[in-house]
Amino acid sequence: MQTQMLIGGRWQGAAGGELIDVLDPATGEVAAGVAAGTPADAMAACDAAASAQPGWAAEPPRVRSEILRDAHRILVEHTDELADLITLENGKPRADAAGEVAYAAEFFRWNAEEAVRIHGTISVAPSGANRIITRHPPVGVVAMITPWNFPAAMITRKLAPALAAGNAVVIKPPSEAPLTSLRVAELLSEAGVPPGVINLVPTSNSGAWLDAVVDHRAVRMLSFTGSTEVGKVLLKRCADRVLKVVMELGGNAPFIVFADADLEAATAGAMVAKMRHSAETCTAANRFFVEAPAHDEFVERLATAMGAMKVGNGSDPDVSCGPMINAASVDNIDRLVRSALDAGATAVTGGSAIDGPGFFYKPTVLGGVEPGSPITREEIFGPVAPVSSFTDTDAMIAAANDTEMGLIGYIYTQDLAQGLAVSERIEAGMIGLNRGAVSDPAAPFGGMKQSGLGREGASEGIYEFCETQYIAAEW
Repeated sequence: MQTQMLIGGRWQGAAGGELIDVLDPATGEVAAGVAAGTPADAMAACDAAASAQPGWAAEPPRVRSEILRDAHRILVEHTDELADLITLENGKPRADAAGEVAYAAEFFRWNAEEAVRIHGTISVAPSGANRIITRHPPVGVVAMITPWNFPAAMITRKLAPALAAGNAVVIKPPSEAPLTSLRVAELLSEAGVPPGVINLVPTSNSGAWLDAVVDHRAVRMLSFTGSTEVGKVLLKRCADRVLKVVMELGGNAPFIVFADADLEAATAGAMVAKMRHSAETCTAANRFFVEAPAHDEFVERLATAMGAMKVGNGSDPDVSCGPMINAASVDNIDRLVRSALDAGATAVTGGSAIDGPGFFYKPTVLGGVEPGSPITREEIFGPVAPVSSFTDTDAMIAAANDTEMGLIGYIYTQDLAQGLAVSERIEAGMIGLNRGAVSDPAAPFGGMKQSGLGREGASEGIYEFCETQYIAAEW
């Protein structure tokens, strides 16, 4: 288990010798101590990236492509090891952890193919006086901040296109779950990524880390996944140096079920959209809108499915809902549930925390939730499904859009024309139409409004890590 920082191809302890305690959320006990990097360590990582980046960018695209292809193979070969690490530090059920590793690895295979397809253009100026040439060089050194809920996939979704485009990176892995990120970086060295191209500096002082990195002359971009509140702070800080930013921020996803929907399929989709990875995802369904004729049956089906989930340590293969990341998360979930119950909602199943050890909350379905109540305004980030009934489609769409978030929405209906029409009216960057999962390395992941800037994945993803240069030429 790697617990040191990676700077310039060398694994080392932090300058101050301090450690970050990484907790097992299923027990609340310390699982490991990881080097807590200082601002000086972060600066050293930026220096290393700046030195390594020009050589990496000069490599033929095919060379970078083959290294990423090897990275995909190596990650897949280490699925069990990585899945165990994810379950240890994040708590998610073992099957979900293995699924995350497969998803994380796929970003390397996809971007191995994209590395050789960064296209420029050449055309004749309208005046005929010269040629217009455009090309897309790498940004340079990219700073990355990744979250704890997908400790493998959130690093690879950024890292793979950044490397494919020819950038070097400095990464702050999540202090709650850094072990997986460190091991991924170790495996990428085995795949052939040169020393200094990838640098990881965990820290217990995020503000000081950010200041050191943002102010470093070589850093030209920040890629961040996390809460909207933190994203706003980072945007303001990056404005000081006019850094390019890509931000994947919070969500408040509506899950819409029309009366004509296949309720068995809608319930199965709801369980995926709400409960995969123990509901700690930015794409989790956060607000359920069910057309009145289907409301009671859907709530009954969903409550039965939620109530049947086994809650416990994710290392148990029978567990389908693991612990929350920490005690504060459980407290916040319970606060939202209490406020909904006090306002007249009903706990159809669940509705309370589970005594420790560990940080657990019962899978919960709340009926009779009023649109606009606190639980529909905040991202729950836990196993709670608040359900509202609707009769007026226009009013429902207005309620679904009544949020500053716009990451994803879900719609279930057997009327394809209705489904597409409503999809186009939902203010979200992604829509799952009769699907409870939409994430795919080949698709552009990102949100509207305060849910983010830029896209990760698809062909768009690699260009986020490129500049556009125009050359006016005569010959």
